[in-house]
Amino acid sequence: MVSRGKRYRSSLDRLDRERLYAPGEAVDLVKALAGAKFDETIELAARLGVDPRKADQIVRGTLTLPAGTGRTARVIAFAAGDAAVDAREAGADLVGADDLVAQIEGGFLDFDVAIATPDMMGQVGKLGRVLGPRGLMPNPKTGTVTTDVGKAVREFKGGRVEYRTDKVGNIHVRVGKASFGREQLLENIHAVIEELVRVKPAAAKGRYLRAVTLCSTMGPGVHIDPARAREIDEEVLAASA
Repeated sequence: MVSRGKRYRSSLDRLDRERLYAPGEAVDLVKALAGAKFDETIELAARLGVDPRKADQIVRGTLTLPAGTGRTARVIAFAAGDAAVDAREAGADLVGADDLVAQIEGGFLDFDVAIATPDMMGQVGKLGRVLGPRGLMPNPKTGTVTTDVGKAVREFKGGRVEYRTDKVGNIHVRVGKASFGREQLLENIHAVIEELVRVKPAAAKGRYLRAVTLCSTMGPGVHIDPARAREIDEEVLAASA
C-alpha cells in the first residue's frame, strides 16, 4: 500500500487535476502514468445527464470495440441440446442448464458474461438476486438472451463489451490495456462515445455528456473535455480507413 501511495502521489504531480484534456492528450497521459509492473487496464467513465431511476432513461447495451479489450472474457452459457453444443464449440468456458444454475446458487461467480437461450430463462430467473446486482443477469437488450448462443459467445470472447448506467448515471467501460498503441485506445474511446451518443434517451434533457474520465488500474483519473470527447485524431481515421 505504501509503494502504491508514493507512485500515485507522483502521478498526481504530473497531472493538472483542473484541466480538461483532449482525447489524444488524455491517452498519452494515462499511458505515461501507468507505471505498475503488470499491464494495467484502461477504463473510460462517463457521467450522463440521465435519471436512471426512470425506465425510459436507463442507458444499456453492448458494443464491439474495434481494437478489442486486451483480455479474453470468461463466458458461461445457460443452454441445452444443440444450443449447448454450439456454445461449447464457440468457446464458452462453461455450459450447462439446471446444473449450472445450481453451481451459481452454490457461490460460483468466476465469469464475466452470462448468456442464455430464451427457454432457459425460467431457471435462470431464480438467480436474479445474485446476478442482477453484479450486472451479470442475461438480458435481451444486451444480446445475452438469444437463440444464437454460439454467435453471442464468439462476440463476447472477441471484444464485445456490455455497458449500463449505475444508480447515479455513470457508465464504466474497459477500453484496452496500457500496452495498447495510442491509435488503438483512441479508436476504442471513440467507439464508446459514439455509441453512448447514439443511444441517448429521448427523455434525457439538458447536457448529456457531463463528464468523461480516463484512467488506468493504478493511476489517477484524467478528465476529458466532454465538448471534445467525440474528437478523433487524423492518424486514427487513417488507421481505421
